[in-house]
Amino acid sequence: MTERPTTVAAVVLAAGGGRRYGMPKALVEYEGSLLVERAVRTARAVCDPVLVVLGARAVDVWRQANLDGATVLANKDWETGMASSLRTGLDGLRGWPGRVDAALVTLVDMPGMTPEAVARVAGYAAPDALAVAAYDGVRGHPVLLGRDHWDGVIETLTGDEGARRYLSAHRATEVDCTGLADPTDLDVPPSGVPSAP
Repeated sequence: MTERPTTVAAVVLAAGGGRRYGMPKALVEYEGSLLVERAVRTARAVCDPVLVVLGARAVDVWRQANLDGATVLANKDWETGMASSLRTGLDGLRGWPGRVDAALVTLVDMPGMTPEAVARVAGYAAPDALAVAAYDGVRGHPVLLGRDHWDGVIETLTGDEGARRYLSAHRATEVDCTGLADPTDLDVPPSGVPSAP
């Protein structure tokens, strides 16, 4: 009997309103494409399926962005913070046809994320896995949540905090991704760039 390959799904969190940025980051154009398109492309290079969680101006994002190959989920509670988006993504995977062993969670506002960093973290995938990318010893994204942990993560989700507390309490494996990606997130527009059209 052949062993079934491990299935790693990506969950791209792209629902926020981007209050400090001045507009939803999913709609921000960066080097010729929208941030949400970049995030989905990067995730698709490694993971299948890819789920993208939208919230603020979800219809505009859905109409403007090329999200081919991704399944779009709407988080109606997006204003309550990141926790509701992660819950939406994990709930979507729990109902996915066919078994998914682990969820790789990444953020829309990290244009320097690369398939290499995603693949390195995804390489730890298993139903009981917990892993987090680290850059020069500082934890960041992506984060890998094995299926066995989804219920526990969902129970701890609150406000604008994702799985950080759960990962700390359960000794997640730190995966060194130093040099593989730029972990900087775009919190505010680059100087001299208008924040909204």
